[in-house]
Amino acid sequence: MNLKLKKLEHGMARHKQMKRCMLLLLTLLPACSVAGMRFNPAFLSGDTEAVADLSRFEKGMTYLPGSYEVEIWVNDSPLTSRKVTFKADEQNQLIPCFSLDELVTLGINKSALPEQAQAEGNNCLDLRIWFAEVQYTPELDAQRLKLTFPQAILKHEARGYIPPEEWDNGIPAILINYDFSGNSDRGDYASDSYYLNLRSGLNLGAWRFRDYSTWSRSGNSPGKIAHVSSTLQRVIIPFKSELTLGDTWSSSDVFDSVSIRGAKLESDENMLPDSQSGFAPTVRGIAKSNAQVTIKQNGYVIYQTYTPPGPFEINDLNPTSSAGDLEVTIKESDNSETIYTIPYAAVPILQREGHIKYSATAGKYRSNSYNQNSPNVFQGDLIWGLPWDITAYGGMQYSNNYRAIALGLGFNLGMFGATSFDLTQANSTLADGSKHQGQSYRFLYSKSLVQTGTAFQIIGYRYSTEGFYSLSDTTYKQMSGTVIDPDTLNEKDYVYNWNDFYNLRYNKRGKFQANISQPLGEYGSMYLAASQQTYWNTNNKDTLYQVGYNTSVHEIYLNIAYNYSKSPGSDADRILSVNVSLPISNWLSPAVDGRTATNSMTATYGYSQDNSGHVNQYAGVSGSLLEQHNLNYNIQQNFANQNNGENGAVGLNYRGTYGSLNSGYSYDNNGNQQFNYGLSGALVVHENGLTLSQPLGETNILIKAPGANNVNVERGTGVKTDWRGYAVVPYATEYRRNNISLDPMSMSMHTELDATTMEVIPSKGALVRAEFNAHVGIRGLFNVHYRNKPVPFGATVSVPTEGTTQITGIVGDSGQVYLSGLPLQGIINIQWGESAYQQCRASYQLPKSELDNAISYANLECR
Repeated sequence: MNLKLKKLEHGMARHKQMKRCMLLLLTLLPACSVAGMRFNPAFLSGDTEAVADLSRFEKGMTYLPGSYEVEIWVNDSPLTSRKVTFKADEQNQLIPCFSLDELVTLGINKSALPEQAQAEGNNCLDLRIWFAEVQYTPELDAQRLKLTFPQAILKHEARGYIPPEEWDNGIPAILINYDFSGNSDRGDYASDSYYLNLRSGLNLGAWRFRDYSTWSRSGNSPGKIAHVSSTLQRVIIPFKSELTLGDTWSSSDVFDSVSIRGAKLESDENMLPDSQSGFAPTVRGIAKSNAQVTIKQNGYVIYQTYTPPGPFEINDLNPTSSAGDLEVTIKESDNSETIYTIPYAAVPILQREGHIKYSATAGKYRSNSYNQNSPNVFQGDLIWGLPWDITAYGGMQYSNNYRAIALGLGFNLGMFGATSFDLTQANSTLADGSKHQGQSYRFLYSKSLVQTGTAFQIIGYRYSTEGFYSLSDTTYKQMSGTVIDPDTLNEKDYVYNWNDFYNLRYNKRGKFQANISQPLGEYGSMYLAASQQTYWNTNNKDTLYQVGYNTSVHEIYLNIAYNYSKSPGSDADRILSVNVSLPISNWLSPAVDGRTATNSMTATYGYSQDNSGHVNQYAGVSGSLLEQHNLNYNIQQNFANQNNGENGAVGLNYRGTYGSLNSGYSYDNNGNQQFNYGLSGALVVHENGLTLSQPLGETNILIKAPGANNVNVERGTGVKTDWRGYAVVPYATEYRRNNISLDPMSMSMHTELDATTMEVIPSKGALVRAEFNAHVGIRGLFNVHYRNKPVPFGATVSVPTEGTTQITGIVGDSGQVYLSGLPLQGIINIQWGESAYQQCRASYQLPKSELDNAISYANLECR
């Protein structure tokens, strides 16, 4: 029932309190009745025929048999949500009706049941016949069903286990994800640039095809189309693995990951429950002005964003592989650049006892550099969890000019943390025909000190002998050169940096990295990140140090950060920054009744200074508007010394049902102006038509609720059903239970749902459908008479609905009945006993003008 009418219904029920209170006592408090209690209908009315047979309420049946959408709890733990059929047992109590297969999905071990129970098959099983400990507790007022099963008949599955039979491969669909951005510079160097990121796909059964392409244009140059990758994937459930054909990356657990066009079969730990089971680094930095931040991995741009002056933190990174150093470029508004490298590696690879993780990849080496060959490559990895908290792992890499084998052990040291150590032996042939052999030793350690809260997230060191090279090193056509593509080389204004070059005579020697965080209780927290890469035959090295302090006092947030970065061929960059933010909206309009304010506003101030004496200050406000906080704004003014003057920027971002829009404007004291804009979203083609959406994630949910148009989706910011009742909720969690809810308060006055929450369990890459049954129609309050008398108080009322009968109400005082979801004309069935004289039917017909009313009234004669 729509919540909007609850107050209305309550108002209609105020009169004649004696009868109403007794009905409520009978229907809402069955636990208060005792065996054999008998209610005299004359107590409610002097005419006993004016009152229906209330025996079902006397025996404690609050709800009638039928199907109800409920959340199922097993042994006090929530398990799933589904529609369950209830029937009355011999004591006239409602009990759930489950088939044998349904009981198995609830965790029942089929082999632990008696043969008689197993023989029932799809019949309705009552396990209480064989097991006295079994209990059913329907709490239909709360849409909940509690089940109590003895442990002896439950499967001993891991906590959070979901049977693969419940995984949903989704529906066939065409998926097109787009992200378009444009930039217009107006000043001394006026130009326009455009960029389109296009990720398209096709889902068919368990198969997933994905294609990634880009288009860009700058100034008067012609547009360029770049094809990044194409893959065909599917899960292989018996092996808990995934097969990938096309452009992929080898595993990074043992060796450095390499790009390959071929085939890969590897285990997928996401298929395991949380109790049986990655990692992406947090990228921090400091921008001196309105800057563009670009992150590359293995030569590919994997992330690009714009940030205001001050410290920034990127914690939503999704690398195209799980290894390979990250090159971070901060491009300031004056086109100056700060470039540094963040080493990226996995944490120690411990596995549970008996668990095997594997990966096998074969194909041609793939690179975006014109200066590399594409030899055939094979890589295999195996990680095996042994007893005593020990993990053994190893692997091999093979190509025409490279052979490597690796072996290692990982240990869970209990209170001393976790560590792993491995050795790789490699034989290499380089571009000049020289042959080399060497070893590389790697040590990784992680530890969290419970007493102090100190977390050593990664402390690692790799040492390689002078003769050790990686597989990628052996693919170069020359001993030294550039790694950038020819198109970039032809750009007149391109500025080279150290990472654009390679020299195989300066192969990697030692790499140290550490990430340490320390909470300080009420005083905030600190973090420290450090890394250094050294090379053979040169004193050059990559160095990065980052340290920061965060705290908040009375909702005022303070951040102090210091960055030091030094790359070969460039001077060291040192930046100190201080930033303060104040939640203005919390002070002007504090939360009411535990709910946050619709609009938010935060004021910020920042100060930064580098080793060249450049001082930057900025002040601004940012926040969100609208009920779902889906309109974000930012206004900022910047001040700088050394003739850099002042500059400012303003930006808007709107997230709606059909996509996201953004726009911005910035200027500086030299008269340069810049306008930027963007549009991102997705098109989803499925068997029911075309649905526009916000940008998709890897796994997504299609809501189907015909008739429930323009209804808010509680899980998605700015997501509503469209004019047909469809919507897409992006970023579902694969192999996990996802609950999707529609907001009943946003429905029209003539729309109701059987259930406002649905549960789906998608497989990886799926588009699963969450289907809601919407009833669109009139809400009516009828006065019904039978043989010149009001229909008996307490009679049950139903209306035919698509060939089935649904109980929708109970007759109130004076023959009044409230019904919802009705067509303008139809038939109402009323029953107050078992005999033919204790039931009747009433037809009604309402004018179209009633569609404008929240509730319709009519007098009906029941026959």
